[in-house]
Amino acid sequence: MEAMDRNELFDKVAETVAETMNVDAEDLTPETTFESLSADSIDLIELVTALEEDFDTAIDDDRLTSIKSIGDAVDLLSQNL
Repeated sequence: MEAMDRNELFDKVAETVAETMNVDAEDLTPETTFESLSADSIDLIELVTALEEDFDTAIDDDRLTSIKSIGDAVDLLSQNL
């Protein structure tokens, strides 16, 4: 996959979050927390799985606890890509 800039990466993550959490991507910002979306642990597992598939990468389980917001997910993915 070709390198994405941060805005492209955010847009793709927001799209995946919107599909997984059943919310509008337009309402999401890097500061949007998964807690504010009422995501439970099952939702987060589904989201991480979807992100791993979308970006053809693996996210270490020990890094998952650091993902509190969409911006955190973007940061983590940008390190993995």
